[in-house]
Amino acid sequence: MVNHIPEHRGSAESRLQSLGAKLPSAPTPFGSYAEVVEAGGLLFLSGMLPVVDHEPAYVGKVGKDLDSHAARDAARVCAIGAIAAARDHLGSLDRIKRVVRLSVFMAATDDFVGHPSVADGASDLFRDIFGPDKMAVRSVIGVSNLPLRVPVEIEVTFELEP
Repeated sequence: MVNHIPEHRGSAESRLQSLGAKLPSAPTPFGSYAEVVEAGGLLFLSGMLPVVDHEPAYVGKVGKDLDSHAARDAARVCAIGAIAAARDHLGSLDRIKRVVRLSVFMAATDDFVGHPSVADGASDLFRDIFGPDKMAVRSVIGVSNLPLRVPVEIEVTFELEP
């Protein structure tokens, strides 16, 4: 992906294109659950992992196996997966009114304190695509481990246009 912030005019689809982003196929579940559920004007996404072609792109603990820059990239890969899943379900990102909630879970060492900066890897991509006025409330939670030994997992809730 290109590292510039697009102008926040036009649609989410056009901003995604201006970033030079090419979305992968929507992620598929690793177990018995739905990746995406639409209910009550909201789109709920299951935990998104930093996977590419159903394989972890990053593994290990932040602060031990990955530095904050690599972990931030892992969070961005999670967000790309979330965007791909939303587009696959909705047909277009332009049906998304705003990002309502972002939860970021991070497997990190006890002495690691850069959680907010790592989580920005996901938040900044959502800002760049949906606009700064559509930013989500966010929680960043440190955990001892995550599925498949990945360092980061995100959960996202989008509000949909009526």
